[in-house]
Amino acid sequence: QVQLVESGGGLVQTGGSLRLSCAGSGRTFNSYAMGWFQQAPGKERKFVAAISWSGSSTNYEDSVKGRFTISRDNAKNTVYLQMNSLKPEDTAVYYCAARHAHHLYSNVYTDSREYDYWGQGTQVTVSS
Repeated sequence: QVQLVESGGGLVQTGGSLRLSCAGSGRTFNSYAMGWFQQAPGKERKFVAAISWSGSSTNYEDSVKGRFTISRDNAKNTVYLQMNSLKPEDTAVYYCAARHAHHLYSNVYTDSREYDYWGQGTQVTVSS
């Protein structure tokens, strides 16, 4: 089982940057594929970015490509989401999620239903 704790959210102006962190517990963290999702008020949870457990593969939602970067440090049991050139439409609660990927070291997952564990979320607010 994995427990996830997000941090790094906050209030930033349009064009600013934030780095979200997701710290995971458990000795087998490096066998979990990870993802970041966002949920704005009144909207469904939406895929943002994903990374394989090896870190060799990543995937991004089209609107964040070139602005957001997902990465991981398995030695620290942590996944990051670097967010640059932020826009008001990026305002949402951001959740990290984990899915055990077994031997599938390069697989990434974009559907929230494919994930087994979720953090509590961190609020990101971008002012115009």
